[in-house]
Amino acid sequence: MIGRRIYGLGAMALGLIGLAFADFALQWQSVPKDIPYHTALAYLSGAVLLLAGAAQFARRAAAVGAVVLALNFTLWMALHIPALIQHPTNFAAWLGLFEPLAIAAGGLILFAGAAGRDPALSGRLSRIGRIAFALSLPVFGASHFAYLSFTAAMVPKWLPPGQVFWAALTGAAHIAAGVALLTGVQARLAAWLLTLMFAAFTLALHLPLVVADPHSHLNWCMFGVTLAITGAAAAVAEATPRGKAR
Repeated sequence: MIGRRIYGLGAMALGLIGLAFADFALQWQSVPKDIPYHTALAYLSGAVLLLAGAAQFARRAAAVGAVVLALNFTLWMALHIPALIQHPTNFAAWLGLFEPLAIAAGGLILFAGAAGRDPALSGRLSRIGRIAFALSLPVFGASHFAYLSFTAAMVPKWLPPGQVFWAALTGAAHIAAGVALLTGVQARLAAWLLTLMFAAFTLALHLPLVVADPHSHLNWCMFGVTLAITGAAAAVAEATPRGKAR
């Protein structure tokens, strides 16, 4: 499964980034700086991500690694709940909640596929994961419009017809893919196209930023998070039935 391997690479990348910078994944992980043993916990988090990501390349360990990653990213999501309660009108708080949700959903889908001892249960878990992932997409798309100038600035200037065009188009594509996955209309096609779009973001937007400034923790985190979401999208595509199904 290509989704499992990309997802595993994304988790390993985030783990290595955490170990290299001796820190959590900035605003994505949202761990307070003043907690006791901050650095030690950051190393522990990085090691868990690295090992659970590597487990996606070992058949016998894949299910355990996937559920660990699903729970790990669910914790990332939970860490954003206080900010959302305090600032419910802040769109960034909603984005902070739904980005780890999308990655956690990928882990749940991969766990369902790797465990597979109870087909009915695996099918239910996979469907829950696909729905959770789909719910995150309108938020991603809306963020492109809410932060249009910021999003457009990340688009390469040489890409015709312009940065704002691509920022708006990809925002609309997120929303359309979410609708397709939730309704079951061309869901599998939408999931694969979404995977290609996230892969393009990873390779054409975030990788050049890392190359340009390899000392930037932020650039590395954006790269790792986008790679993990790419893997989650591929896992959704592989788990989505053909035809009109949810």
